[in-house]
Amino acid sequence: MATHRYFKTAQGRELAYHHSEGTGPAIVFLSGFKSDMQGTKAVHLEAWARRSGRAFLRFDYSGHGQSSGAFTDGCISDWSEDAVAAVTHLIDGPVILVGSSMGGWIALLLAQRLEQTKVAGMVTVAAAPDFTEDSMWVGFDDAERSDLQRFGQVVLPSDYDEPYVITRRLIEDGRQNLVLRAPLALPFAVRFLQGTADKAVEMSVALRLLEHAMGPDMQLTLVDGADHRFSDDVCLALIERAVAEVALLAAS
Repeated sequence: MATHRYFKTAQGRELAYHHSEGTGPAIVFLSGFKSDMQGTKAVHLEAWARRSGRAFLRFDYSGHGQSSGAFTDGCISDWSEDAVAAVTHLIDGPVILVGSSMGGWIALLLAQRLEQTKVAGMVTVAAAPDFTEDSMWVGFDDAERSDLQRFGQVVLPSDYDEPYVITRRLIEDGRQNLVLRAPLALPFAVRFLQGTADKAVEMSVALRLLEHAMGPDMQLTLVDGADHRFSDDVCLALIERAVAEVALLAAS
């Protein structure tokens, strides 16, 4: 596999990325919280895009993977800035955003912040909009909220990696980026994918997002028994089909 390359954002952050040339709209994979561009879904989708002759971009947010910075220094604003920079700096034409977990939230923010002609479609996998408020903050007990205020951080267990260090800046910044409290227009084809056995992002989040967003062509697919990883052969094939369908609609 080719080595990653780097580019510097206007904020001075060095972001690692892989960009495959091909036909557009380019597919851009947006990773999840504390995940990176080497994840199963990102790498699998890149291989599919190459076989299909489609342009593809995957990258690491600052503080993630091979990019510069510390994870605990970052927040939703920083990572959405990184995504905007990657999409505008590395891709000339329109894009189809594929957001996994937190990447789904980032994709929704990009749909609001990029020029209307830039985003041609969207696919999300276990999208987690507003999770810093609706999952983390709401789930904190009194002791955790006290630690967050006194020490500026709290440590949470993780089923996927080392414990998460959640900072007060992450929580407070998240409140400036909420997308489920105001109108959310998605004027392109959107496919939401969600597993019914997902313990990190409950099925109710996907239903709330579908009900809240406004768009001409939005569909939610629930996969019985699929967990948050959404990375077995059946789920990966479903992501492929969703991206192919959205790409076809974007080109028509």
